[in-house]
Amino acid sequence: MKNITGKDITGYIPELAELRIQIFREFPYLYDGSLTYEKQYLTSYTTSDKTIIVIALHKGRVVGASTGIPLLQQSDNIIRPFGDSGYATEKIFYFGESILEKQYRGHGIGVRFFEEREKHAHRLGYPLTTFCAVERPADHPMRPPNYISLDEFWNNRGYRIKPDLRTTFRWRDIGESSESEKPMVFWIKET
Repeated sequence: MKNITGKDITGYIPELAELRIQIFREFPYLYDGSLTYEKQYLTSYTTSDKTIIVIALHKGRVVGASTGIPLLQQSDNIIRPFGDSGYATEKIFYFGESILEKQYRGHGIGVRFFEEREKHAHRLGYPLTTFCAVERPADHPMRPPNYISLDEFWNNRGYRIKPDLRTTFRWRDIGESSESEKPMVFWIKET
């Protein structure tokens, strides 16, 4: 496990971009992404020493990663729901994603991802941490029969779903010819 901030992230961007595309193809995201977009997105984490990427390595290869950034350094569709709901947006640290290759899941790495990002946010003085998750219908045709929601995992970390805090993200699903809006719901932990 390695914590990286600011410009030190740059050297990991190609591997992280490929990993994001690989993992986000899985349900529930079903993301049909591009390396160009992914590299551009990840570059946004290099502009501030307040950002963090926690990287899981195996024999020098990136097998997982988890990102964090101050909410106010995110796009308007992420910031606006909090401002509209009366939250002090400057006091919120946003967790972008956690991605991990399948064979490394179930060994505590996901827990460490949350612990490391929370420690980073608290060192910086943020009393709230948040992330958002895509919402897919229970009868989605691409939902695997053995799919297990991460809701219990997030609840066990102290996060609570906030049904009134919602946004949408646009991306192209596997099998779609163009991007479409995906509903997202926020989860928050107050410490």
